Amino acid sequence: MSFIGNIIWVVFGGFVLFLEYLLAGLVLCLTIIGIPFGLQVFKLASLALWPFGRMAVQADGSSLGCLNLIMNLIWIIFGGLVICIEHVVLGLLFCVTIIGIPFGLQHFKLASVALLPFGRTIVSA
Repeated sequence: MSFIGNIIWVVFGGFVLFLEYLLAGLVLCLTIIGIPFGLQVFKLASLALWPFGRMAVQADGSSLGCLNLIMNLIWIIFGGLVICIEHVVLGLLFCVTIIGIPFGLQHFKLASVALLPFGRTIVSA
């Protein structure tokens, strides 16, 4: 079922979302300061391309707890909150119809990663 959901997702907007995140990640990686943020955007891009059957979890044994917190705060201030709100709004719009509920749930998943991407990893469910 997740394969069919991913195909529908990619055809009806997931690929465009993936390309937007990929371009944003490339632009962020042009500067040395932006590289850590660009890598997090690439994480969002991979999840945006194929979201069904995958989930974001806290990384195990992360010794960079304080650094992750600081980077997440910087991320939220400079755009992460806006991306999160956009995914929540899209998720709510998709959840209006019964057919759109699975796709709305994927946007909620993307919203959680978009809000706090540092210290998370993408795994197969």
